[in-house]
Amino acid sequence: MEINACETETSEQWDFVLVAELRTQRNPRQVHRQQQFLEELRGKGFHYKVLEDKEKMFFGIRADSRLFNLYRTLLLEPKGPAPSVEPAGLAPIPATTRIRIVNFILKSKMAASDTFEELVKDGVFETRFPLHTREEDLKKKWAQWRNMFHKQPIDDIRDYFGEKVALYFAWLGWYTYMLVPAAVVGLLVFLSGFSQLDTSQISKEICEAHDIFMCPRGDHGRRYHQLSDTCAFAKLTHFFDNDRTVLFAIFMALWATVFLELWKRYRARVVLHWDLYGWDEDEEEMALELINCPDYQLRPYQHSYLRSTVILVLSLLMICFMIGMAHVLVVYRVLAAALFSNLPFLGEQVTTAVVVTGALVHYLTILIMTKVNKRVALKLCDFEQPRTFWERERKFTVKFFTLQFFVHFSSLIYIAFILGRINGHPGKSVRLAGLWKLEECHLSGCMMDLFVQMAVIMGLKQTLSNCMEYLCPWLTHECRSRQGHLSRDPDLEAWQRNYRLNQVNIFSLFDEFMEMMIQYGFTTIFVAAFPLAPLLALLSNLMEIRLDAIKMVQLQRRLVPRKAKDIGTWLQVLETIGVLAVIANGMVIAFTSEFIPRVVYKYHYGPCRGGAHPPVDCLTGYVNHSLSVFYTKDFQDPDGIEGSENVTECRYRDYRNAQDYNFSEQFWVLLAIRLAFLILFEHVALCIKLIAARLVPDVPQSVKNKVLEEKYQRLREKLSSSPKSTDV
Repeated sequence: MEINACETETSEQWDFVLVAELRTQRNPRQVHRQQQFLEELRGKGFHYKVLEDKEKMFFGIRADSRLFNLYRTLLLEPKGPAPSVEPAGLAPIPATTRIRIVNFILKSKMAASDTFEELVKDGVFETRFPLHTREEDLKKKWAQWRNMFHKQPIDDIRDYFGEKVALYFAWLGWYTYMLVPAAVVGLLVFLSGFSQLDTSQISKEICEAHDIFMCPRGDHGRRYHQLSDTCAFAKLTHFFDNDRTVLFAIFMALWATVFLELWKRYRARVVLHWDLYGWDEDEEEMALELINCPDYQLRPYQHSYLRSTVILVLSLLMICFMIGMAHVLVVYRVLAAALFSNLPFLGEQVTTAVVVTGALVHYLTILIMTKVNKRVALKLCDFEQPRTFWERERKFTVKFFTLQFFVHFSSLIYIAFILGRINGHPGKSVRLAGLWKLEECHLSGCMMDLFVQMAVIMGLKQTLSNCMEYLCPWLTHECRSRQGHLSRDPDLEAWQRNYRLNQVNIFSLFDEFMEMMIQYGFTTIFVAAFPLAPLLALLSNLMEIRLDAIKMVQLQRRLVPRKAKDIGTWLQVLETIGVLAVIANGMVIAFTSEFIPRVVYKYHYGPCRGGAHPPVDCLTGYVNHSLSVFYTKDFQDPDGIEGSENVTECRYRDYRNAQDYNFSEQFWVLLAIRLAFLILFEHVALCIKLIAARLVPDVPQSVKNKVLEEKYQRLREKLSSSPKSTDV
């Protein structure tokens, strides 16, 4: 054991712990580089203590108070020089600030040696981490399942993990709180279908349509299906595809705007309470650079059109690759439909099996491409050479989220707006490679496919992903905690316990944010097809908060605290998702849902046209009206279809003429009305969002007045302390 000048320090007073292999397991060059690094730290004002067990060497390091007094001078107290000793009456530097400054110095380039990360790659050190100290109080208040419905101690989280983590949990808590009204309204919209389960005219006509035969949908085992076979699915579709869907989509557009505006107000109060309202990240970065190296030269902002163009081209190529992945899923669904048609036990559930397995394949694709996208986004950021760590994080966030968006939503876009629309018609079907018939929508409509896809992906992400997110760290921690015996030395025991916790990296908090952004996208972008999305998100978030809390406090090493006054680029991501949600939901209602055809039939073709008040339901005859006729004699092989001897015509979902199978006049009328509705819906929803954003100020008046009062008091103090002018 080696001890330098700081031998009497307790374990709570060490800022960081470095870990390395024993000297006997390393070559002399590695030992020399390690000693050189430690001596350079000592020259910067660090003390260190070395302890060993049977497997590892641990280096406890602590920075001298002069570094933190310099930080206080540069940022906290700009008046006067830094005192050599922390004066009485001044609050001590918080542990989060100490850890942040020490971490910045450790990861910076040393004058005579490499960065710590380079030393880790060369085997000189293994890892570094700040110590968990006094976490028991946070564990009792927050990181336990019994606290699931308790208010989060945001100030305590900030004091322990720093402002960045605290703002994440403040945002996540606010998001979860705001999901309550959205979940309630979505559930009511979904359940409102029950009130019309037996009274819906469309469901009645489908269930009683024993004499209407639907055209064969596949190439294998082709047979005519009675429309009444889809009775159960027709009733299920009505749960989420009803007239209230439009109002719910507009409500969610307004909800997204109000949520963001109220979050901005809440964030302003929290930041003012933390005295960070005027904090500047560029100034913070420069202060840390000057503390680490007084000769630091400012690195100005730079922009290269060549680099930007190359990054744009590479990003577009990657997005095209993501779209290509969506086509791979299309190919899978076509081949799966052909394969499943030969499985007799599936019967009439071939389409459902294709949709469900397609969603599972998409989920596996998401897991794989997430790792690929992260590497690609990092390479693009390294090529762009951002000026500071904060700028690099912003650029990485935009690139990574863009790639992740296409991975997660490509198949949903395909199902919502492409599936079943380029298939041709019976007797003249569009085929993949001239062999396999393209997949069609479910017999009860494309909304059923979109609903199933959303339900499977969201269900897996909110259940399986959350379970893996907790079980993997828990099992890893259990295995690591059983390795060897703990020392009786208090310092070494604390270091060993922290070392056996799970590792953290710079993406630990970033991954949590990204997970929530994708969930927010599922909750808003296609909510018209899945009104239960807010409810699933609410239940998932109640679990997510405690899972993240338990992981950070009990299962993994302490995160390096970071200072922040907002959630950064994620706010722009949320605003972008809000706009995309308006566009996507408008398109779903206009082109995927049966809402427009029902309304047009009701007032233009049905018994209520012209303002009539017939004794029957206004949608009477809609089912027959919405199905086109195909004469079975026009099939290339009509005798090869089961039951062809009794069927002379079959029906299919489209608006085509029975004579030449070209699009009918109704198709073009509906298309014009769909486009008009889409334009009207988007303008109304965006106007509502704009009005809501204007009516709800980003910063409360109380916060503005508080900041104004503080500025006034500072000026009054300067005026009173300045020498009074005298007349000559």
